[in-house]
Amino acid sequence: MTERAERLRVRDARPEDRAAASDVTLAAYGEFAETMEPEAWAGLDAAVRAALASDDPTVQRIVAECDGQVVGSVMLYPPASDAYAGYTEAATVPELRLLAVAPSARGMGVGRALVEECIRRARAIGAAELGLHTSRSMEVALRMYEQMGFVRAPEHDFQPPGAELVTGYRLPLR
Repeated sequence: MTERAERLRVRDARPEDRAAASDVTLAAYGEFAETMEPEAWAGLDAAVRAALASDDPTVQRIVAECDGQVVGSVMLYPPASDAYAGYTEAATVPELRLLAVAPSARGMGVGRALVEECIRRARAIGAAELGLHTSRSMEVALRMYEQMGFVRAPEHDFQPPGAELVTGYRLPLR
């Protein structure tokens, strides 16, 4: 573990973290503008911005910081929430969404630490599973999710018009 990784701290986001968490998320997801089809990118960008702008008090916003700077962010939606604006049925399990790591902080375990915190919180409420959705463009995240034990749950897939297939995954917690 690097010295920088040892200084990593995962915590609830504070109101004053919102802009930094949004900046990290937009920078992380912005890289897909170069690799996705333009229509798919436009849909993803709009969905990311809408989720970041939401003031849903049931969503837990979690950040990772290093040396006082936000270097990662994730949102944890409770069971029965509509995390995807009507594109899929309300989740019956907690759902992590918008996992993002600042490009400058990649490779130091930020993403894994944020997912582990979501797992811890899901277990704390007695959830049987933790869900997430991703797409083929998010290869690095997908590899990490699979290494952490998430398994494909195609029954939770959905496809917004013009977008990539959004694939469902679940992590059994019991």
